[in-house]
Amino acid sequence: MTRNTEAALIIAASFLAAFGVTLVNFARGGSVDVQTSLTFLVFLITFGGLQVAVRTWAPRATPLLLAPIVALTAIGFLEVYRLDVVRAGLQRWWLLIGAGLAALVLALLSKPGTSVLRRYRNLILVISIALLLLPNLSSDWAFPLKGLEVNGSRLWVVLELGFTQMQFQPAELAKLGLVTFVAAYLADHQRALREAHRQVGPLRFPEPRQLIPLLAAWGVSVVILVWQRDLGASLLLFAGFVLLLYAATGATGYLAAGGLLALLGGVASSLMFDHVQRRVVAWIAPFENYQDEGFQIAQGLFALGSGSLAGAGPGLGRPDLIPNASTDFIFAAVGEELGFAGSVAVIALFALVVSVGLGIAFRSRDTFRKLLAAGLTFIFGIQVFLIIGGILRILPLTGITLPFMSYGGSALVGNLVLIALLLRISHEEAS
Repeated sequence: MTRNTEAALIIAASFLAAFGVTLVNFARGGSVDVQTSLTFLVFLITFGGLQVAVRTWAPRATPLLLAPIVALTAIGFLEVYRLDVVRAGLQRWWLLIGAGLAALVLALLSKPGTSVLRRYRNLILVISIALLLLPNLSSDWAFPLKGLEVNGSRLWVVLELGFTQMQFQPAELAKLGLVTFVAAYLADHQRALREAHRQVGPLRFPEPRQLIPLLAAWGVSVVILVWQRDLGASLLLFAGFVLLLYAATGATGYLAAGGLLALLGGVASSLMFDHVQRRVVAWIAPFENYQDEGFQIAQGLFALGSGSLAGAGPGLGRPDLIPNASTDFIFAAVGEELGFAGSVAVIALFALVVSVGLGIAFRSRDTFRKLLAAGLTFIFGIQVFLIIGGILRILPLTGITLPFMSYGGSALVGNLVLIALLLRISHEEAS
């Protein structure tokens, strides 16, 4: 694929988003209005501007990433607009902000390259942990930056700007910093982790002095997230950490130990936290608890079932009956209104993004870039698996949003920065 083909696909996806908005308007008895043209312009400015940034600061980057990302964003925006026009308007602003930050990342890394991230890994770790701690700020003090508790979890930060306020989740950017730190640390200690072992009976373990700093940094991050009751992000970071250890060492023991620890942690969380226990009950028996814990999952399954092969059509289904459909259950809304065909198309687009990300990692010759690309792709793919698996009842719900599709500004910004980092790594390896 050439850059011109990529640009054509971006324009086509922008038309798709605008056409979807128009179909929803028709379903509501309206017509083509300013929302249609505004959606097309925002998508064109967002992803067209991002492509210009790639052409300027990462011209050798793969052209296979932006096209599926803009298609996923267009489908997600269609459903967000169908569910909540106000949130769709905010999502357009977050698209512009996220694209601006992604372009800024490409510009800042254009001269020093991603090696600067390896050099300042400890500073990145400190900033990431500070970001994780931000939601614990007081909600009542006089400073404009305040913590916010929602449904018993402290995940949000509110910035008072006088004329308005902005809410965001610092963990969305912190997870990128933590992956960067882990990739840099493993790149520096890869040989020692592979070769230096202690034997305890039939079992072999890495030297403790090699793993302790890494485990300490990861442990502090996960403890903070568990303390704030962001258990979905905790699971995401843990799974990404285990997969990165496996990628760096090739030792399958890390996968086995990680799976066992995740299972034990899940059981402990269900015993310690009421909201986790409710999610487990909803996962196991949604219809037996239809009026309470299982209502959201049951409604999501009804939506997927009623979508059939081709779906009800944009604006013609009832995904609004699903609680928090625009955030937690956007995939169920897609299944109802775009059907099995639309759901498979969405999964195929996600699979394409993951395969391109892993391809960048496999082709990378530098160890740090290889591990960083793998780590970023892992957390992206795990996030997709956790949320779609939760909606399909393969897993309990974790409260994680679907990348580029669910409503959520901080998640959208974080994922656009993630894509910018993958594009930069791809450019450096091609150069």
